[in-house]
Amino acid sequence: MPNRRPLAHALGGALLMSLAIGPAAGQAPAPQASPAPQAAPAPQASPAPQATPAPQASPAPQAAPTQAAPAAPAPAPAATPPAPAAQPPAPASMIDTIRNRGALLCGVNAGLAGFAAADAQGQWRGFDADYCRAIAIAIFGTAEERVRFIPTGAQNRFTALQSGDIDVLLRNTSWTFARDAGMGFDFGPITFFDGQGFMLKASLGVQNARQMAGATVCVQSGTTAEQVLAEWARSNRINLRPVVIERLEEIVTAYAGGRCDAFTSDISALAAIRAVQPNPADHIILPDVLSKEPLAPVIRQGDPRFADLVRWVHFGLVTAEELGVTAAQARQMAEGDPRPEVQRLLGRTGEPGRPFGLDNAWMLNVIAALGHYGEIYERNLGPIGLQRGRNALWTQPGGLQYAPPFR
Repeated sequence: MPNRRPLAHALGGALLMSLAIGPAAGQAPAPQASPAPQAAPAPQASPAPQATPAPQASPAPQAAPTQAAPAAPAPAPAATPPAPAAQPPAPASMIDTIRNRGALLCGVNAGLAGFAAADAQGQWRGFDADYCRAIAIAIFGTAEERVRFIPTGAQNRFTALQSGDIDVLLRNTSWTFARDAGMGFDFGPITFFDGQGFMLKASLGVQNARQMAGATVCVQSGTTAEQVLAEWARSNRINLRPVVIERLEEIVTAYAGGRCDAFTSDISALAAIRAVQPNPADHIILPDVLSKEPLAPVIRQGDPRFADLVRWVHFGLVTAEELGVTAAQARQMAEGDPRPEVQRLLGRTGEPGRPFGLDNAWMLNVIAALGHYGEIYERNLGPIGLQRGRNALWTQPGGLQYAPPFR
């Protein structure tokens, strides 16, 4: 294959009786005790004889003088505190918004087998679609008519979330620093541990990525795959020729038609695309893993209660698998399984619904409808050939799925 250059890529005082404090009450004043009677001066009316003056008691606080004191100024209207400025109403929580609307708006892939795709009856199926249903069931008790699946593309998915067109994005989206810290989003826990890889036709005889020098590689714009491809090729000094295409369907067509020798994306996506080819065996996914791609649900920042719910839906599904709580047995185990962990998970003890304003049985409802994490995985991803691998429970060799304690 010909060599050509690679593509580059939050922080007074105390009421002083300002009176002349006279002798204390009951204490006679100085020798004026009995003053000689004063001769009455002619014809002037003498004032009332001054008898022994009464001891000067401490004067009453500012007794009103003979002359009326000027009236105190009328209190300013400010004596009545002004009404506080009207505050904008606190924004409703997403849980309340969703409940009042009557449905969860869930952004999904427009069509990726195993993750989110509408079947012949128009029903959305897949791993991500089931996570949409899980959140809706937690809020409403059922997913029936409670989820609106909103197809999103790689380019418009974040705009749809930012604008409020969707409540949560569940579209095989990688958790990265720039998206988390720089775009006003919060990521939930990792629902699927993935990595970027290559798929190409088996007939090319390529066994590993280092044999791809000079190959043309289809890659979708608006994804992390475009940057990863350029960085990997540069780091490994392998000349690759990217063919950047926006729409996934167009990439698949270009790949199938020979416009590019290989297609790079998350390995899960490659497996999904291979599974729907006329002859899946004609295509191989190379063993090379170019990157870490932790796939997780995404919500807007600013609503920790909704973020906690999304987080604990996933942790509850993983815990259910650890405890062996299946869809078929969940309600029976809620009644009869004595293990404290099971009773807490299924809302029989404690108040797991209180933080969210939900029924305590919200997790029981999710599991009874959809099963535990392993059941969701095998139902949707097993048929396209994705082994559990790193998505096995932490108790299994190589497994990374681990949930904090449900207590």
